[in-house]
Amino acid sequence: MEKPDIKFGTDGWRAIIADTFTIANVKLCAQATADYLLKKEKKPSVVIGYDTRFGSPAFAKAAADVMVANGIHTYLSHDPVPTPVTSYGVITRKATGAIVITASHNPASYNGFKIKSSDGASLPIDDVAIIEANIKQLDYSDIKSVNATETLNGLFEYVDLYEDYYKHVAELVDLNNIRNSKLKIAVDSMHGAGIGYLKKIINGAKVSELHNDINPNFPDMNQPEPIDANLHKMESFIKSEHYDIGLATDGDADRLGVIDENGVYLTQLQVYALLAYYMLEVRKEKGMIVKTITTTNMLYKLGKLYDVPVEEVNVGFKYVAPVMIKNNALIGGEESGGYGFRGHIPERDGILAGLFFIDLMIRTGKKPSELINKLYDLVGPHYYDRDDVKFDESQRYEIIQKLAANQPKEILGVKVDHVRTDDGFKYYLEDGSWLLIRFSGTEPLLRIYTETDSKERVDALLKEGAKLAGIA
Repeated sequence: MEKPDIKFGTDGWRAIIADTFTIANVKLCAQATADYLLKKEKKPSVVIGYDTRFGSPAFAKAAADVMVANGIHTYLSHDPVPTPVTSYGVITRKATGAIVITASHNPASYNGFKIKSSDGASLPIDDVAIIEANIKQLDYSDIKSVNATETLNGLFEYVDLYEDYYKHVAELVDLNNIRNSKLKIAVDSMHGAGIGYLKKIINGAKVSELHNDINPNFPDMNQPEPIDANLHKMESFIKSEHYDIGLATDGDADRLGVIDENGVYLTQLQVYALLAYYMLEVRKEKGMIVKTITTTNMLYKLGKLYDVPVEEVNVGFKYVAPVMIKNNALIGGEESGGYGFRGHIPERDGILAGLFFIDLMIRTGKKPSELINKLYDLVGPHYYDRDDVKFDESQRYEIIQKLAANQPKEILGVKVDHVRTDDGFKYYLEDGSWLLIRFSGTEPLLRIYTETDSKERVDALLKEGAKLAGIA
């Protein structure tokens, strides 16, 4: 069998099921991870979770078989489980790390292999490089594997990760306040690992859940990503049934999408700014805000208003988490709808972010649309959108060369103040607008992002981005 070139992208390795994503290759990744863990600690332990995709339980069991064969104490979730719940399981069990079998928001044909650190965070890039190097050096014959469930050496346990997570969340947000609020809350679990979690956590509140059955085909959506295009059913439900808010979690529930009381989708940039406002104004906390290059400039304005620093990093929580840990940051987030919070894990958590957003509504007495108006009163109106363009991999070098060779001095008549090129090409305009062109780290897509002061300029800037990349 020929070994594929396995590379970890923005967050883990993802590939097509039964093509490259096979039991044999999952075991290869698990062996490389085991070798890494055994060099890190004398007696390492690992938590393994998985989502609702095709084959995920079998892939997770295969990873467990390899871990146990290598003498690593293994805690395997007995059911599909949100990635943040697995990550928190690392903390409660004082484990060396975690493996999560999930392709997160990718289409149904994909699955993936994520690795978490002892902090419950995305594994730092230097450590990921070690595991990638291990994979290159291994042959399939080097893999150690046993039937973990039949190995009587005390190294394997099936675990329920929910209860510890619930107790911790209950310390971070007043759940009784939510239960007594009389808010009508719609939840779209997108057939993913978050099924039942929000409803169970706030048991007693009025919660209606859509797409709450396991279906790895992810019907009614292009993929389990909580963006506007995939949430029309919930938007219609909220309008027809007069719900106060809609919350959607992606395939592994580490991302959040929010729909307001009018069935209008809030962009991830608006949601992030509101969560930062909640931490700073409502909870009266202080601390650094960490943002990726794809998310909102509103955070700079909030940072100035509340006298807290703002740090901008490359895309991916593997870049966000180390800065959060080093600086004890208040909040970290990215444009994809992933937000992490101090006092929890330095990792995305769509469930906790949703609870915090509900708490923001209750403690301010404002509906989501009113919160947006309040935010814009503070920082001015900001509008955002993103275009995803499929491309042939053979075009990648040509697109990069074209962008590198043609640096515009102005875009739509506004001077380019400076350009950042370490993760795509980001053009910072003098009027505070920005335009970013970068390749996705998890899918064969060229993404074009922009944020500016009017809806009309959003469309115009996205078209300019396509022209710059030569794909107009």
